[in-house]
Amino acid sequence: MKILARQLTLDLYNCDTNRLGSFDEIKDTLKSVVGSEPRITSEFINEGHCSIIGAFDKGHIALHVYKELRYVAVDIFTCSESDDPEELAKVIRKFFRPDKIKSTFLKRGDFGLEREIKPKIKVRVAPLRRVKNAGAKVVKKLVRRGK
Repeated sequence: MKILARQLTLDLYNCDTNRLGSFDEIKDTLKSVVGSEPRITSEFINEGHCSIIGAFDKGHIALHVYKELRYVAVDIFTCSESDDPEELAKVIRKFFRPDKIKSTFLKRGDFGLEREIKPKIKVRVAPLRRVKNAGAKVVKKLVRRGK
């Protein structure tokens, strides 16, 4: 099945502290990874959190760097079949040198069978509602016994 895009998400834990504060080096690494010249913007959310987004012709890379936590969240989105998000991820992993990595691969725009596209709906009854229903049942049984 042909898909429109691929998305790879990475959680990088216990990263090298020397790499987390050098935002110019992070931007240079992103530029070297993409091949084409990405449009990179960065913003300091607060002292310990920075957001870096690199947009390029066929996708984007987004990083959220949490220096104090030594954690980096990465999203790599590619729209081209020739681009491999795993190749981009290897360079990013090599740069940050994490102790632990969690990655998730998503196929975006996979128009499979219609039954696979429909959202699955779960109905959950809250515990308080169950208590009210149980109380009502007990009262009904007591009223019947009293007759």
